[in-house]
Amino acid sequence: MLPPKAFLDAISQQAGRLFGGESPLPKAELEAQFKVLMQSAFSKLDLVSRDEFDGQMVVLARTRARLEALEAKVAEMEARLSPAAPAPAAEE
Repeated sequence: MLPPKAFLDAISQQAGRLFGGESPLPKAELEAQFKVLMQSAFSKLDLVSRDEFDGQMVVLARTRARLEALEAKVAEMEARLSPAAPAPAAEE
């Protein structure tokens, strides 16, 4: 992965080449080339897609719910196992 400064420099150089040409390109072709440029730049980063991110958020939510349920069960079991306040000893 490129450091942020090198990454931005590379994008800047490529964008300069794309937009600094002598013959102006049609808007649609310019947009298409810019999109390719950005996809190339983003492919060098460690990014995840929105679908992957959303999928992981669903898994995380399920895991949290299960963990909370398990914590509640453990607390309930601990409460059952802990001895009630000891009764005072009978004196004879």
